[in-house]
Amino acid sequence: MTQTSHQILIVEDDRAIREVLHTLLTQEGYGVIEAETAERGEIEARSHKPDLLLLDLGLPDNDGLSVVRHVRAWSSLPIIVLSARTLEEQKIASLDAGADDYVTKPFSAAELLARVRAGLRRNARGSEQSSVLQFGTVRIDLPGRRAYGPQGEIHLTTLEYRLLECLARHTGIVVRQQQLLRQVWGPDRVSDARGLRVCIKNLRDKLEPVPQRPRYILTEIGIGYRLCIEESR
Repeated sequence: MTQTSHQILIVEDDRAIREVLHTLLTQEGYGVIEAETAERGEIEARSHKPDLLLLDLGLPDNDGLSVVRHVRAWSSLPIIVLSARTLEEQKIASLDAGADDYVTKPFSAAELLARVRAGLRRNARGSEQSSVLQFGTVRIDLPGRRAYGPQGEIHLTTLEYRLLECLARHTGIVVRQQQLLRQVWGPDRVSDARGLRVCIKNLRDKLEPVPQRPRYILTEIGIGYRLCIEESR
């Protein structure tokens, strides 16, 4: 069970959904705070300083994006948007506003809890990056730039290490394509989507058990990529 010291703020105007989320989270041991409006959500965020925010976009008094922007102005707490809006542009707008993740309604309990755990890990880690990354049978020494698998050392190029490091800094969180290109390739290469796809493919070929069915380096279609190192439960 998760320690009850983790407090999660739910900002959702639909009472039925709030009750489902409340039950789901409390069963996992989280403390839960609730708000029905954007205004109340911002008040609760400031007063309780939660560890993570679950936020609906369609609030009665204001768009949820305003909450994202206002909270992000003073806090780096993980923000996961829960919304029935499925258009790619709306997901991108949420991430650009400062959200860390976007979950489309209806959602599965297992996926939502996995996203919550990932967000809490990011919050606890802050800007500190783990020196060792491990998933499946692969172990990667990021500072030493050395990778190992069942058959011994795995050769990764400098570019592949830089891409993996960028994903590792946001483990479990979707990283936008433009952000990866800017940080790994540089600001003059933000349109090189093909180069990014090739590098992702190379990483999967070297690190995934079955590259054609990736388990760890995942694609978020139309948005970017996510490094997921937590095994499915």
